[in-house]
Amino acid sequence: MSQQRKASLRALIFDFDGLILDTETSSYDTARDVWAAHGADLAIARWQDRIGTHRRPWIDDLEDLVGPIPDRDAVLERRIAAHHERLLAEAAMPGVHELVVQAAASGLGMAIASSSSESWVTEHLARLELLEHFTVLSCWEEGLQPKPAPDVYLRALDRLGVAATEAVAFEDSPNGIAAAKAAGLRCIAVPNQMTAALDLSAAD
Repeated sequence: MSQQRKASLRALIFDFDGLILDTETSSYDTARDVWAAHGADLAIARWQDRIGTHRRPWIDDLEDLVGPIPDRDAVLERRIAAHHERLLAEAAMPGVHELVVQAAASGLGMAIASSSSESWVTEHLARLELLEHFTVLSCWEEGLQPKPAPDVYLRALDRLGVAATEAVAFEDSPNGIAAAKAAGLRCIAVPNQMTAALDLSAAD
């Protein structure tokens, strides 16, 4: 840690879902609605371990309980539409816009490290008028391990051209914190209503 304290700060790396935009509450609520429509209860504890990473599709878990869903594709399409509609009404999380604008203006390198796709992240950053402030988007794609593996963070550091000791990560979930720490980063935990009850103690 002594070397980390001596290193100058050159970059900030942000998670996206649940940190910049609260996509996680809507994601859970709309999936829970589907479960309820099929006579099942999706407990929040069952959902929380998938926050920040990739897990077995939630609809597969539902079919384990209720059997095959004949109109599965249509159900998924309706759920995605409902999720997106809710997100269009969401602003950036409190304090995010001010921090991002000020940090970018100060000359810090700015990156996103996300387990979501680049198209997803780009679409919402543009809508929130934040996209221009990030020079690096390191998002999950085929062949890259999602969090809690450090892959998206290591790629962000490489593209920023900074060492892990010269950057700080912001995360909202245990999976994200684990990824940042595995990449050698200092990490600040910023819990939201979906993750506030989880163990975030691995953050700095």
